[in-house]
Amino acid sequence: MSKVIGPTGENALVVIPTYNESENLPIIVERLLNALVGVHVLVVDDSSPDGTGEIADGLAAKDARIHVLHRTEKDGLGKAYLAGFTWGLARDYAVLVEMDADGSHAPEQLHRLFDAVNAGADLAIGSRYVAGGSTVNWPKRRELLSRGANTYARLALGSKIRDITAGFRAYRREVLESFDFAAIDSAGYCFQIDLAWRAIQGGYTVTEVPITFTERAIGESKMDGGVITEAFLQVARWGMDSRLGRTPKGSKTAG
Repeated sequence: MSKVIGPTGENALVVIPTYNESENLPIIVERLLNALVGVHVLVVDDSSPDGTGEIADGLAAKDARIHVLHRTEKDGLGKAYLAGFTWGLARDYAVLVEMDADGSHAPEQLHRLFDAVNAGADLAIGSRYVAGGSTVNWPKRRELLSRGANTYARLALGSKIRDITAGFRAYRREVLESFDFAAIDSAGYCFQIDLAWRAIQGGYTVTEVPITFTERAIGESKMDGGVITEAFLQVARWGMDSRLGRTPKGSKTAG
């Protein structure tokens, strides 16, 4: 499989959803574009009341690599990413990336995902739980919750992915094009599991690469109990569907 990403990130779009990340956004965008000068960035802002959208517009006005998509409602991380993917697929990017705005994902390690894609991965996941992966300054409660969710997903789905809830990942466009976005209604933890599971069920190559996850220093996590409950119930259903030979609604197999 041919390389699709240039040495400094050419042909890739990094999608960064935001809600009240006015302090973090300029920092993470600067780090990203310093680390890989060839990438483009799409900030997907859900009408942040703290002015994040206006800050993103200011960054875009100064740098042609930065783009902004304003959404009028806050209806979940999954919907924000799907809107960003739709925007990117319409503009012929070869690889689309998920990355948080809060600094938990190190832009300086993005090249590891790109290397995996260029080596043949259809989906490269930045993993905390493979050899070489780690977490920094993460509250023990959150880490236990994350590890438990990943163990539960592996058992329920029969998946070998150790960090299927991870939100730092790179997709070849062909993977996303095989999904019917209208059939995807999951969010948060569940959204990450959903898309990875669709890729696996579609016959795509999914690879984990080690990354360092660092707890945000500014602002508060958007995780809540509703997202966790959704993930628990959905994963159980997907596991049952898999055992009955059913593929996720709106998915196609790799061609």
